[in-house]
Amino acid sequence: MIAIISLICGTAYAQQDTGYHWYTPAWIEGQGFPVAGKYDRLPARAEKTVPPKVWSLSRMSAGLSLRFRTSAPDIMVRYVVSGKQEMPHMPATGASGVDLYSIDPNGEWKWSAGKYSFGDTITYRFSGMSKDVGEYRLYLPLYNTVQWLEIGTKADSIHFLPLRLEQPIVIYGTSIAQGACASRPGLAWANQLERIMDRPLVNLGFAGNGKLDPPVTELLTDIDAKVYVLDCLPNISGLPAAEITEKVLTAVKQIRKMKPATPILLVEHARISGNAAQEAAYEQLLLHGEKQLYLLPAAQLGLDLESTVDGTHPNDIGMQQYAKGYAQVLRQIFNEPVGNINTTIPCRQYRELVRYDWDLRHYTQLRMNKKEAPKVAIIGNSITHFWGGQPAGPIARGTDSWPAGARNMGFGWDRIENVLWRVYHDELDGFEAKKILIMIGTNNLQMNNDAEIIAGLQQLVLAIKARQAKADILLAGILPRVDMAERVAKINKSILQLAGSTQVQFINPGQVLLKADQTPDSTLYTDGLHPNNTGYSKLATYLQPYLK
Repeated sequence: MIAIISLICGTAYAQQDTGYHWYTPAWIEGQGFPVAGKYDRLPARAEKTVPPKVWSLSRMSAGLSLRFRTSAPDIMVRYVVSGKQEMPHMPATGASGVDLYSIDPNGEWKWSAGKYSFGDTITYRFSGMSKDVGEYRLYLPLYNTVQWLEIGTKADSIHFLPLRLEQPIVIYGTSIAQGACASRPGLAWANQLERIMDRPLVNLGFAGNGKLDPPVTELLTDIDAKVYVLDCLPNISGLPAAEITEKVLTAVKQIRKMKPATPILLVEHARISGNAAQEAAYEQLLLHGEKQLYLLPAAQLGLDLESTVDGTHPNDIGMQQYAKGYAQVLRQIFNEPVGNINTTIPCRQYRELVRYDWDLRHYTQLRMNKKEAPKVAIIGNSITHFWGGQPAGPIARGTDSWPAGARNMGFGWDRIENVLWRVYHDELDGFEAKKILIMIGTNNLQMNNDAEIIAGLQQLVLAIKARQAKADILLAGILPRVDMAERVAKINKSILQLAGSTQVQFINPGQVLLKADQTPDSTLYTDGLHPNNTGYSKLATYLQPYLK
């Protein structure tokens, strides 16, 4: 009777799809390889090397997602899957459903409730959507194979966002990693972790078949990962302890042969007897000098009597506990601490999307760093962004005075927490700069007190020092503002003290924009905040000896 009622309710939610314009996804997030099927997780060549069950499970779309942008008020998703839509311990919405999240202009995550209908073709409709969305992220089914999928809107087109370029988190695991038994895809712990870290993630969880098989482990090294996670104990715990230890040793050594410096994280399980055997392998590897090897203890996952569906597979509560436990250890491995106030919590932003694409500029920085690493980088907001240099911005008010050879790492409307996100997401990785100039904080003045701004700047400076240990770091005072002259002068004294405590050099270029009475010279600004061409020339003259 319950199943009949559920079917009737689901049918009641069915929506007519007439009048929609339909779009096929251009890119699929979460795939670590070129694949044969559009929604596969392993490359076609793997069919000949991995166990048949692993290959079959790799056709399921766990961890895959679509990123897109639209201003349409209504969004509809329709698709067909090939397998059973539900399992005894997992509802259809989790096994075969989709899940829509979005990021608002200030970088905050939102979830959208969709009206769904499960039939031969599954449909989800999302209504009343905001026009001010920087990104939509649609998570695909956890335990089914997608045959085809389309996204439709009535009034506006859909712009599919290209694949992210940051190094991904790569997870090799079991049914728990694949997503059993989340009630919807976005609640699977790996998908929660992907949002918490806001970093690409490749989910190679295979139900009942995460067994540290060498052919699968070998495939991991094809991916340039930020970290390799081995979370396979639930599927090998029935083996003798010595065999478990040997499997872990072999897997780590196999990865190390191809990736000698990439972090590897071994994960315990709360209800598995194999923890001691894996820990023995961990201790043995450390004893032999293994570096960048980490262990996530079962206790840190925080599972309790409310955490599972059946004593093994997490429910939504357990999934959240898993994600938080993982995030805690990964932030330590990546050196990405997060505080309790907004200036210390990294996030993206889309406050000026009408003028430039924040994500695109970030990925342009990453590409340019690989092609030609900068010796001098100037990090800032629109004051830097709209000055000059490369990559070029939509406005250039002082091209002739831009410091020669310096990389423009200014992003319009950035606050401290947005720069922190960029530093945490690889903009200063993989090269050694000579000079790094930090010019950020003015956009925090209207929403944060001085102590919060200083806390954010401190975390930012420490993050930059950790990634650019050999660079001379210059911390600039906030430039004078016509509307906040006294406050800027006051907080700059605190920034001077911060520079001393963090052992970086304080400079105060804004003094060249002041009149003799120490008030801002309005003739040097376009709007009381952004310098004009003359103002930029004065700044360039001041900065020139510091950036040599």
